[in-house]
Amino acid sequence: MSQVIALVDDDRNILTSVSIALQQEGFVTRVYSDGPAALKAIGDNPPDLGVFDIKMPGMDGMELLRRVREFSSVPVIFLTSKDDELDEALGLAMGADDYISKPFSQRLLIARIRAILRRQELERGEASAASAEEEQPRLERGRLLMDPARHKVLWDGREVSLTVTEFLILEALAQRPGVVKSRNQLLDVAYNDDVYVDDRTIDSHIKRIRRKFRAADAQFDSIETLYGVGYRFDEQ
Repeated sequence: MSQVIALVDDDRNILTSVSIALQQEGFVTRVYSDGPAALKAIGDNPPDLGVFDIKMPGMDGMELLRRVREFSSVPVIFLTSKDDELDEALGLAMGADDYISKPFSQRLLIARIRAILRRQELERGEASAASAEEEQPRLERGRLLMDPARHKVLWDGREVSLTVTEFLILEALAQRPGVVKSRNQLLDVAYNDDVYVDDRTIDSHIKRIRRKFRAADAQFDSIETLYGVGYRFDEQ
């Protein structure tokens, strides 16, 4: 059965173009040009994933997400203005799964949607097999604890909320502390082989990961940058 994507944006040109692109990839789309209509529809007939614009008149994307989280854990990707870090931080704290800055590549959006839905399917599969098989082991590196089966991250016992892409990048670094991973290696972990993404995208993800950990620990410095080479995780 085709997966259903709810698109919420007051820009009808974006709704139309993104909807067509998703339908060409085999998704079913439902489009809404305002928050209240989207909220009612999501409550009545939940989609598999939502894509919400933040800057909408009346009920904006933040308020829509807050209201949706009262009754649903459906994954949500935000469309946001470039470098709007305040919106980013607030949205992630409220339960958004990922961000894409406008103007955006439809190919990148589709890749992010597929990554989140794929991760959800894996988690559901692991949960259903938990009674018959041993759970995927947790990853412990000093003060870092990662639980892939539950998509949980703790730093010194404090929970840090990461998007699917951020989780995959951190997991790749933490699996081998001290070993340098290039941007291209991290891109291979986070995106499909057939998706072309600027390697500087990794820099943005690393910046967000650091910011989230520093909200829990202002002294966090376990992700090191080796300029011109890549990144590594320093176990502490």
